[in-house]
Formats: sequence, structure tokens, C-alpha cells
Amino acid sequence: MVEEESTRTVLAAIREVVEGKGVFCAMYCDRASHFFVTPKAGGPVDRSRLTQVGRALKELSTEPIPAYSPQARGRSERNFGAWQGRLPQELRLRGMHTVEAANEFRRGAYMAEFNQKFTVAAGQRGTAFVPAPKRRLEEIFSIRHARTVNKDNTVVLGHQVFQIDKSRWRATLAGCRVIIREHLDGRVTISYGSHVVARAPWKSRTPRGISTFPQPLLLLGCI
Repeated sequence: MVEEESTRTVLAAIREVVEGKGVFCAMYCDRASHFFVTPKAGGPVDRSRLTQVGRALKELSTEPIPAYSPQARGRSERNFGAWQGRLPQELRLRGMHTVEAANEFRRGAYMAEFNQKFTVAAGQRGTAFVPAPKRRLEEIFSIRHARTVNKDNTVVLGHQVFQIDKSRWRATLAGCRVIIREHLDGRVTISYGSHVVARAPWKSRTPRGISTFPQPLLLLGCI
């Protein structure tokens, strides 16, 4: 449970499933803007234009399936109705008033009881989940932005200016294309090819309003 649905919270939810169960073959979802680009309201999705969530699913080899029929959406809405009808009452009876406490209860006692009451045995044995590529999850579950480094060796993301210091192997990256990754835990990393050239907390600022990175700035190798 989160304060609001967003790209970050959707990515975090999918990652929780992938880490706990493994990678799944397909994901049936509505046509919200987190999942798909829909050029015309109510029309078909544009599969050639990936959202951040769509890109993450592609890297996991998971197919996102958009829901078009009322019957398809009705099935998921009935499930949501069961959660929305039962869980708030459970939280009220236990005096829980924060998102953190509610999520701790949901992951533990509530999920165990819910699954015991409503789980239906599968018709076949085995599982379609496959082990997650743990070394790549940090990279996959991030929000990415492509930027060209300015002449002063800085890149801009939103209202933040990130200063990249010179490295031992290249004095400046001016004119180079880099990837800025906003990680779900608040960190920001900047990569040039397979090199992580800088990293910092997203909120860090100098008095001049320029974000800088603690030494060493050169961190060779993949994330």
C-alpha cells in the first residue's frame, strides 16, 4: 500500500513480486499511463513506445497484456473489492494508522490468512516463475533518462544540475550521451557505457544549487 499510484510505486510493487517469487511470463494490467502509452483515449495502446514500467518488463522478458474488455477488468476489480472491503476493517480493529504498519501486517498475518481462505489449487503442479537476475534488478527497476553532457561536464535532470568530475581515464565527458538512473531508494547514478561515472543522493545540493558527488567519482564496472 502506498500514498498514491505512480511509476515508482508500480516498479516497487513489481520488484517485490520478482524478488519474492521470481520472474513471470506475462502481466495482465489496465491501460494506465504507468504501463502503456495510449495515443487516443479509449483506443489501443502503442506498443512501440515504452513507458518506464514497460521497459522494465521488456528487460525481464515479461509480456504486458492490456485489458480491453469489461469482463477482464471486472474480474480484477472484484478481487480489489475483496481487499478494499476486508483489509481496512482489519487495520481498524488492530488500531493501525500508518502505511508502514499496514504494510507490515499485510505481508505477514493478513496475507497468510487471506491465502489460506481463498487460494484455489492449480490444475497442474510446478511453477512458471523463473529465478530473478538479482545482479541486474537495481538497474532494471530504476527510472532512466538519457542526457548529453554539457560543456562544463554537467547534466540536468528536472531542477537539478549534476556535476561530473574528470576521471583518470577521461578528462571530460562533454558531448557524450549518458544515462541517469533514479533508483527506488532515492539514489541517483550516472553511467557512460558500462561505467558508473558518478552517484549521489537525489536530494543533495551545494549552496550554489549544484549537486556534486563524493569522491571517488570514477567507479568502474556495471551497477
